[in-house]
Amino acid sequence: MPRDPQDELQALQEAHLLRQLRPVDSPQATELIIDGSNFINFSSNDYLGFSSHPEILNAYKNGLDLWGSGSGSSRLVCGTLRPHLELEERLAQLKNSAAALTFSTGYATALGTITALATKGDILILDKLCHASLIDGARLSGATLRIYPHNDLNRLESHLQWADKKIASDGRIIVITESVFSMDGDLCPLKEIVSLKQQYGALLLLDEAHAFGIAQQGIGLADDLGLSDQVDLQMGTLSKALGLSGAYLCASRAFIDLLINRSRSFIYSTAPPAATAVAALKAIDILLSEDGQQRRRKLKRHIKQVSDEIKTIPHSASPILPYILGSSQNALQLSSQLYQQGLLIPAIRYPTVPRDQARLRITLSAAHSGEQVKQLINALKR
Repeated sequence: MPRDPQDELQALQEAHLLRQLRPVDSPQATELIIDGSNFINFSSNDYLGFSSHPEILNAYKNGLDLWGSGSGSSRLVCGTLRPHLELEERLAQLKNSAAALTFSTGYATALGTITALATKGDILILDKLCHASLIDGARLSGATLRIYPHNDLNRLESHLQWADKKIASDGRIIVITESVFSMDGDLCPLKEIVSLKQQYGALLLLDEAHAFGIAQQGIGLADDLGLSDQVDLQMGTLSKALGLSGAYLCASRAFIDLLINRSRSFIYSTAPPAATAVAALKAIDILLSEDGQQRRRKLKRHIKQVSDEIKTIPHSASPILPYILGSSQNALQLSSQLYQQGLLIPAIRYPTVPRDQARLRITLSAAHSGEQVKQLINALKR
Protein backbone atom coordinates (compact mmCIF):
# COMPACT_ATOMS: atom_id res chain seq x y z
CA MET A 1 0.00 0.00 0.00
CA PRO A 2 1.47 3.41 -0.96
CA ARG A 3 2.65 5.74 1.79
CA ASP A 4 0.00 8.15 3.03
CA PRO A 5 1.28 11.74 2.67
CA GLN A 6 -0.60 12.66 5.85
CA ASP A 7 1.56 10.17 7.77
CA GLU A 8 4.69 11.77 6.34
CA LEU A 9 3.47 15.24 7.30
CA GLN A 10 2.68 14.00 10.80
CA ALA A 11 6.21 12.62 11.13
CA LEU A 12 7.64 15.98 10.12
CA GLN A 13 5.39 17.70 12.66
CA GLU A 14 6.50 15.39 15.47
CA ALA A 15 10.16 16.02 14.59
CA HIS A 16 9.57 19.81 14.60
CA LEU A 17 10.52 19.90 10.90
CA LEU A 18 7.19 20.82 9.30
CA ARG A 19 7.35 23.97 7.18
CA GLN A 20 4.52 26.20 5.99
CA LEU A 21 4.29 29.20 3.70
CA ARG A 22 3.89 32.60 5.35
CA PRO A 23 1.89 35.13 3.27
CA VAL A 24 3.36 38.66 3.35
CA ASP A 25 1.14 41.59 2.39
CA SER A 26 3.81 44.19 1.64
CA PRO A 27 6.85 44.57 -0.63
CA GLN A 28 10.19 43.12 0.42
CA ALA A 29 11.69 45.59 2.91
CA THR A 30 13.05 45.84 6.44
CA GLU A 31 9.43 46.13 7.64
CA LEU A 32 6.77 43.66 6.55
CA ILE A 33 3.03 43.33 7.05
CA ILE A 34 1.93 39.84 8.07
CA ASP A 35 -1.61 39.06 9.19
CA GLY A 36 -2.27 42.79 9.51
CA SER A 37 0.69 43.40 11.87
CA ASN A 38 4.06 45.06 11.30
CA PHE A 39 7.28 43.08 11.69
CA ILE A 40 10.94 44.02 11.43
CA ASN A 41 12.48 41.67 8.90
CA PHE A 42 15.77 40.09 9.96
CA SER A 43 15.55 37.14 7.58
CA SER A 44 16.06 38.62 4.11
CA ASN A 45 19.08 38.37 1.80
CA ASP A 46 18.43 41.93 0.57
CA TYR A 47 21.70 42.96 2.20
CA LEU A 48 21.96 46.46 0.71
CA GLY A 49 18.28 47.35 0.50
CA PHE A 50 18.42 47.37 -3.30
CA SER A 51 15.02 45.68 -3.72
CA SER A 52 13.38 49.02 -2.95
CA HIS A 53 16.05 51.34 -4.39
CA PRO A 54 14.20 54.01 -6.43
CA GLU A 55 16.76 54.09 -9.26
CA ILE A 56 16.65 50.32 -9.68
CA LEU A 57 12.85 50.31 -9.59
CA ASN A 58 12.78 53.03 -12.23
CA ALA A 59 15.20 51.07 -14.42
CA TYR A 60 12.95 48.01 -14.07
CA LYS A 61 9.91 50.04 -15.15
CA ASN A 62 11.79 51.44 -18.13
CA GLY A 63 12.89 47.93 -19.05
CA LEU A 64 9.27 46.76 -19.01
CA ASP A 65 8.27 49.64 -21.26
CA LEU A 66 11.06 48.91 -23.74
CA TRP A 67 11.18 45.11 -23.71
CA GLY A 68 7.83 43.89 -22.37
CA SER A 69 7.09 41.50 -19.51
CA GLY A 70 8.30 38.24 -21.06
CA SER A 71 11.09 36.84 -23.22
CA GLY A 72 8.97 34.63 -25.44
CA SER A 73 11.07 31.48 -25.31
CA SER A 74 14.34 29.95 -24.24
CA ARG A 75 17.54 31.81 -25.05
CA LEU A 76 18.45 29.41 -27.90
CA VAL A 77 15.11 29.81 -29.65
CA CYS A 78 14.35 33.55 -29.72
CA GLY A 79 14.60 34.62 -26.09
CA THR A 80 18.08 36.19 -26.12
CA LEU A 81 17.23 39.85 -25.92
CA ARG A 82 19.93 42.50 -26.09
CA PRO A 83 19.90 43.36 -22.33
CA HIS A 84 20.78 39.73 -21.52
CA LEU A 85 23.98 40.03 -23.54
CA GLU A 86 24.79 43.47 -22.13
CA LEU A 87 24.42 42.15 -18.58
CA GLU A 88 26.64 39.15 -19.32
CA GLU A 89 29.32 41.38 -20.80
CA ARG A 90 29.20 43.58 -17.70
CA LEU A 91 29.38 40.62 -15.32
CA ALA A 92 32.35 39.11 -17.16
CA GLN A 93 34.15 42.45 -17.01
CA LEU A 94 33.33 42.82 -13.33
CA LYS A 95 34.57 39.33 -12.49
CA ASN A 96 37.69 39.55 -14.66
CA SER A 97 36.45 36.64 -16.78
CA ALA A 98 36.34 36.15 -20.52
CA ALA A 99 32.58 35.48 -20.61
CA ALA A 100 29.44 34.99 -18.54
CA LEU A 101 26.06 33.30 -18.78
CA THR A 102 22.94 34.23 -16.83
CA PHE A 103 20.31 31.80 -15.54
CA SER A 104 16.82 32.17 -14.08
CA THR A 105 17.90 31.16 -10.54
CA GLY A 106 20.95 30.23 -8.52
CA TYR A 107 19.66 26.66 -8.23
CA ALA A 108 19.40 26.42 -12.02
CA THR A 109 22.93 27.81 -12.33
CA ALA A 110 24.43 25.20 -10.00
CA LEU A 111 22.56 22.25 -11.53
CA GLY A 112 23.11 23.40 -15.09
CA THR A 113 26.81 24.15 -14.66
CA ILE A 114 27.88 21.07 -12.72
CA THR A 115 25.92 18.56 -14.81
CA ALA A 116 27.21 20.16 -18.03
CA LEU A 117 30.87 20.09 -17.01
CA ALA A 118 31.12 16.89 -14.97
CA THR A 119 30.13 13.34 -15.80
CA LYS A 120 31.05 9.74 -15.04
CA GLY A 121 34.82 9.52 -14.80
CA ASP A 122 35.20 13.03 -13.34
CA ILE A 123 35.72 13.78 -9.64
CA LEU A 124 33.96 16.50 -7.63
CA ILE A 125 35.29 17.57 -4.22
CA LEU A 126 32.84 19.62 -2.14
CA ASP A 127 32.93 21.41 1.20
CA LYS A 128 30.47 19.68 3.54
CA LEU A 129 28.49 22.91 4.03
CA CYS A 130 27.99 23.67 0.34
CA HIS A 131 24.51 24.84 -0.63
CA ALA A 132 21.91 22.21 -1.55
CA SER A 133 21.95 23.33 -5.19
CA LEU A 134 25.67 22.52 -5.47
CA ILE A 135 25.19 19.15 -3.77
CA ASP A 136 22.23 18.27 -5.99
CA GLY A 137 24.12 19.25 -9.13
CA ALA A 138 27.05 17.11 -8.05
CA ARG A 139 24.84 14.09 -7.37
CA LEU A 140 23.01 14.42 -10.69
CA SER A 141 26.23 14.71 -12.68
CA GLY A 142 27.21 11.07 -12.25
CA ALA A 143 30.74 12.06 -11.25
CA THR A 144 32.53 10.55 -8.26
CA LEU A 145 31.94 12.70 -5.14
CA ARG A 146 34.23 13.39 -2.22
CA ILE A 147 33.19 15.61 0.70
CA TYR A 148 35.66 17.31 3.03
CA PRO A 149 34.80 18.69 6.51
CA HIS A 150 33.98 22.38 6.47
CA ASN A 151 37.05 24.46 5.52
CA ASP A 152 39.36 21.54 6.37
CA LEU A 153 42.37 22.14 4.10
CA ASN A 154 44.18 18.98 5.20
CA ARG A 155 41.27 16.79 4.19
CA LEU A 156 40.83 18.76 0.96
CA GLU A 157 44.46 18.09 0.07
CA SER A 158 44.07 14.43 0.95
CA HIS A 159 41.09 14.18 -1.44
CA LEU A 160 43.06 16.01 -4.15
CA GLN A 161 46.00 13.62 -3.74
CA TRP A 162 43.63 10.67 -4.10
CA ALA A 163 41.87 12.22 -7.11
CA ASP A 164 45.18 13.03 -8.82
CA LYS A 165 46.09 9.33 -8.76
CA LYS A 166 42.60 8.13 -9.66
CA ILE A 167 41.59 10.48 -12.49
CA ALA A 168 41.92 9.50 -16.15
CA SER A 169 44.09 11.61 -18.43
CA ASP A 170 41.05 13.39 -19.90
CA GLY A 171 39.08 13.60 -16.62
CA ARG A 172 38.23 16.70 -14.63
CA ILE A 173 38.74 17.29 -10.94
CA ILE A 174 36.55 20.15 -9.70
CA VAL A 175 36.72 21.63 -6.20
CA ILE A 176 33.42 23.26 -5.21
CA THR A 177 32.97 25.71 -2.34
CA GLU A 178 31.19 28.88 -1.34
CA SER A 179 33.06 32.07 -0.57
CA VAL A 180 30.56 33.15 2.12
CA PHE A 181 28.64 30.18 3.47
CA SER A 182 24.90 30.74 3.38
CA MET A 183 23.98 29.39 6.83
CA ASP A 184 27.10 30.13 8.89
CA GLY A 185 28.20 33.40 7.29
CA ASP A 186 31.88 32.50 7.50
CA LEU A 187 34.43 32.64 4.67
CA CYS A 188 36.32 29.91 2.89
CA PRO A 189 40.15 30.01 3.00
CA LEU A 190 40.24 30.99 -0.65
CA LYS A 191 43.97 31.68 -1.04
CA GLU A 192 44.84 28.25 0.28
CA ILE A 193 42.16 26.52 -1.81
CA VAL A 194 43.41 28.23 -4.98
CA SER A 195 46.95 27.13 -4.17
CA LEU A 196 45.86 23.53 -3.67
CA LYS A 197 43.76 23.32 -6.79
CA GLN A 198 46.66 24.68 -8.84
CA GLN A 199 49.08 22.21 -7.26
CA TYR A 200 46.92 19.25 -8.25
CA GLY A 201 45.62 20.53 -11.59
CA ALA A 202 42.01 20.85 -10.48
CA LEU A 203 39.34 23.36 -11.47
CA LEU A 204 37.63 25.55 -8.87
CA LEU A 205 33.93 26.43 -8.82
CA LEU A 206 33.42 29.27 -6.34
CA ASP A 207 29.88 30.25 -5.37
CA GLU A 208 29.93 33.98 -4.51
CA ALA A 209 26.15 34.25 -3.99
CA HIS A 210 26.44 35.75 -0.51
CA ALA A 211 29.64 37.70 -1.17
CA PHE A 212 28.63 39.54 -4.34
CA GLY A 213 27.67 43.05 -3.28
CA ILE A 214 28.81 42.85 0.35
CA ALA A 215 32.53 42.08 -0.01
CA GLN A 216 34.89 44.99 0.60
CA GLN A 217 34.81 46.26 -2.98
CA GLY A 218 31.35 44.86 -3.69
CA ILE A 219 32.45 42.36 -6.33
CA GLY A 220 33.29 39.27 -4.30
CA LEU A 221 35.87 37.55 -2.13
CA ALA A 222 37.96 36.49 -5.13
CA ASP A 223 38.17 40.11 -6.26
CA ASP A 224 39.05 41.36 -2.77
CA LEU A 225 41.95 38.90 -2.67
CA GLY A 226 43.07 39.54 -6.24
CA LEU A 227 42.28 35.95 -7.24
CA SER A 228 39.50 36.38 -9.82
CA ASP A 229 41.69 35.28 -12.72
CA GLN A 230 42.65 32.12 -10.81
CA VAL A 231 39.09 30.94 -10.14
CA ASP A 232 37.93 28.89 -13.11
CA LEU A 233 34.17 29.08 -12.51
CA GLN A 234 32.69 32.05 -10.63
CA MET A 235 29.05 31.63 -9.72
CA GLY A 236 26.81 34.19 -8.10
CA THR A 237 23.29 35.54 -7.89
CA LEU A 238 21.42 38.74 -8.64
CA SER A 239 18.87 37.88 -5.94
CA LYS A 240 20.82 38.74 -2.79
CA ALA A 241 22.63 42.08 -2.55
CA LEU A 242 21.36 43.25 -5.95
CA GLY A 243 17.77 42.80 -4.79
CA LEU A 244 16.51 41.21 -8.02
CA SER A 245 16.33 37.63 -9.32
CA GLY A 246 18.48 35.34 -11.41
CA ALA A 247 22.09 34.20 -11.31
CA TYR A 248 25.25 33.94 -13.38
CA LEU A 249 28.33 31.87 -14.12
CA CYS A 250 31.55 33.58 -15.22
CA ALA A 251 34.31 31.54 -16.88
CA SER A 252 36.40 31.16 -20.01
CA ARG A 253 34.71 31.59 -23.39
CA ALA A 254 35.04 27.85 -24.04
CA PHE A 255 33.36 26.88 -20.76
CA ILE A 256 30.50 29.34 -21.35
CA ASP A 257 29.97 28.05 -24.91
CA LEU A 258 29.91 24.52 -23.51
CA LEU A 259 27.20 25.53 -21.02
CA ILE A 260 25.14 27.08 -23.82
CA ASN A 261 25.22 23.71 -25.57
CA ARG A 262 24.97 21.32 -22.62
CA SER A 263 23.34 23.03 -19.62
CA ARG A 264 19.82 21.63 -19.50
CA SER A 265 18.54 24.18 -16.97
CA PHE A 266 19.61 26.91 -19.42
CA ILE A 267 18.60 25.27 -22.71
CA TYR A 268 15.13 24.20 -21.60
CA SER A 269 14.08 27.25 -19.58
CA THR A 270 12.32 30.35 -20.83
CA ALA A 271 14.69 33.30 -20.58
CA PRO A 272 14.19 35.71 -17.67
CA PRO A 273 12.46 39.00 -18.55
CA ALA A 274 14.84 41.46 -20.18
CA ALA A 275 13.61 44.10 -17.72
CA THR A 276 15.39 42.18 -14.96
CA ALA A 277 18.66 42.48 -16.88
CA VAL A 278 18.09 46.21 -17.38
CA ALA A 279 17.51 46.64 -13.64
CA ALA A 280 20.58 44.49 -12.84
CA LEU A 281 22.79 46.73 -14.97
CA LYS A 282 21.58 49.74 -12.98
CA ALA A 283 22.07 47.85 -9.71
CA ILE A 284 25.69 47.12 -10.63
CA ASP A 285 26.26 50.81 -11.38
CA ILE A 286 24.94 51.69 -7.92
CA LEU A 287 26.88 48.84 -6.32
CA LEU A 288 30.14 50.39 -7.53
CA SER A 289 29.13 53.98 -6.73
CA GLU A 290 29.58 56.00 -3.55
CA ASP A 291 26.00 55.03 -2.64
CA GLY A 292 27.01 51.37 -2.72
CA GLN A 293 30.14 52.05 -0.66
CA GLN A 294 28.14 53.91 1.98
CA ARG A 295 25.64 51.07 2.23
CA ARG A 296 28.43 48.52 2.70
CA ARG A 297 30.00 50.68 5.41
CA LYS A 298 26.66 51.00 7.21
CA LEU A 299 26.08 47.26 6.94
CA LYS A 300 29.53 46.59 8.41
CA ARG A 301 28.67 48.82 11.40
CA HIS A 302 25.44 46.89 11.98
CA ILE A 303 27.32 43.56 11.87
CA LYS A 304 29.93 44.74 14.37
CA GLN A 305 27.32 46.14 16.73
CA VAL A 306 25.32 42.90 16.93
CA SER A 307 28.43 40.70 17.14
CA ASP A 308 29.88 42.86 19.92
CA GLU A 309 26.72 42.88 22.02
CA ILE A 310 25.49 39.30 21.56
CA LYS A 311 28.36 37.10 22.66
CA THR A 312 26.76 33.86 21.44
CA ILE A 313 26.96 35.14 17.87
CA PRO A 314 30.44 34.77 16.34
CA HIS A 315 32.11 37.85 14.85
CA SER A 316 31.42 37.79 11.16
CA ALA A 317 32.65 39.38 7.95
CA SER A 318 29.19 38.88 6.45
CA PRO A 319 25.63 39.95 7.34
CA ILE A 320 24.69 36.32 8.07
CA LEU A 321 24.72 35.83 11.85
CA PRO A 322 23.94 32.29 13.09
CA TYR A 323 22.32 32.07 16.54
CA ILE A 324 22.74 28.33 17.11
CA LEU A 325 20.31 26.62 19.49
CA GLY A 326 20.86 22.94 18.74
CA SER A 327 17.41 21.36 18.66
CA SER A 328 14.69 22.24 16.17
CA GLN A 329 12.22 22.64 19.03
CA ASN A 330 14.40 25.27 20.74
CA ALA A 331 14.88 27.15 17.50
CA LEU A 332 11.15 27.19 16.82
CA GLN A 333 10.37 28.37 20.35
CA LEU A 334 12.79 31.30 20.22
CA SER A 335 11.64 32.23 16.74
CA SER A 336 8.06 32.26 18.02
CA GLN A 337 8.98 34.43 21.02
CA LEU A 338 10.71 36.97 18.79
CA TYR A 339 7.76 36.90 16.38
CA GLN A 340 5.48 37.88 19.26
CA GLN A 341 7.78 40.88 19.80
CA GLY A 342 7.45 41.93 16.16
CA LEU A 343 10.72 40.44 14.84
CA LEU A 344 10.69 38.04 11.90
CA ILE A 345 13.57 35.53 12.21
CA PRO A 346 12.46 32.04 11.09
CA ALA A 347 14.05 28.91 12.52
CA ILE A 348 16.49 27.11 10.22
CA ARG A 349 16.38 23.36 10.71
CA TYR A 350 17.42 20.04 9.20
CA PRO A 351 18.01 19.33 6.31
CA THR A 352 19.12 22.92 5.64
CA VAL A 353 21.57 22.56 8.53
CA PRO A 354 22.74 19.42 10.42
CA ARG A 355 20.24 17.89 12.87
CA ASP A 356 22.00 19.22 15.97
CA GLN A 357 22.68 22.67 14.49
CA ALA A 358 19.18 24.23 14.33
CA ARG A 359 19.41 27.99 14.58
CA LEU A 360 18.04 31.40 13.92
CA ARG A 361 19.71 32.75 10.81
CA ILE A 362 19.79 36.48 11.51
CA THR A 363 20.51 38.62 8.46
CA LEU A 364 21.23 42.33 8.53
CA SER A 365 20.71 44.94 5.84
CA ALA A 366 22.06 48.39 5.18
CA ALA A 367 18.41 49.40 5.01
CA HIS A 368 17.91 48.60 8.70
CA SER A 369 17.88 51.66 10.91
CA GLY A 370 20.01 51.95 14.04
CA GLU A 371 16.86 51.74 16.13
CA GLN A 372 15.79 48.48 14.44
CA VAL A 373 19.18 46.94 15.14
CA LYS A 374 18.91 48.01 18.79
CA GLN A 375 15.49 46.35 18.99
CA LEU A 376 17.05 43.11 17.75
CA ILE A 377 19.87 43.30 20.29
CA ASN A 378 17.53 44.04 23.19
CA ALA A 379 15.18 41.23 22.22
CA LEU A 380 18.01 38.69 22.03
CA LYS A 381 19.36 39.83 25.38
CA ARG A 382 15.97 39.32 26.96
